[in-house]
Amino acid sequence: MENFRKVRSEEAPAGGGAEGGGPGSGPFADLAPGAVHMRVKEGSKIRNLLAFATASMAQPATRAIVFSGCGRATTKTVTCAEILKRRLAGLHQVTRLRYRSVREVWQSLPPEPSPGQAPGAPAASLSVLKNVPSLAILLSKDALDPRQPGYQPPSPHPGPSSPPAAPTAKRSRSEPAAGEASGKRSQPEPGAAHEDPTA
Repeated sequence: MENFRKVRSEEAPAGGGAEGGGPGSGPFADLAPGAVHMRVKEGSKIRNLLAFATASMAQPATRAIVFSGCGRATTKTVTCAEILKRRLAGLHQVTRLRYRSVREVWQSLPPEPSPGQAPGAPAASLSVLKNVPSLAILLSKDALDPRQPGYQPPSPHPGPSSPPAAPTAKRSRSEPAAGEASGKRSQPEPGAAHEDPTA
């Protein structure tokens, strides 16, 4: 494909089936109308996505949020969902994995003209159909059906938004913490009797 360049990428029409559907249908058909849908792209900034998602979930009217991404954006989709679950405790999760058909259109590069040669034939195009993984993660404040595939209950560990269990005592830099050894080696004081460790 070194003599071709990608012209465009478009989602191919789905072939029907339980997981199929048009471009408007998502993996969560029974969502409430107030749910927020975050489409994660390969070039999306995680801090921007999370700032909007956190602000949206802070509103009492918003009960659910969906992060979705495909191809190279799937890892970023998982990262966003996991960070939001740590920020907001008590979120129920359902994960759905699908495959999307993407049609890529490639066009041949014109050959480099030699000094005595006229311009060549028109550029040929090539169409490639790819199946790329697509991931959708639903996070909900309300309880979801635990029998559905991909369900994860809220995590039992407290998030950073909850208060710590016990206050920690402050110490200066020079003091070692309880149970820590000092960074310096202990040296015998001059004039102290030297004990024989084998005795």
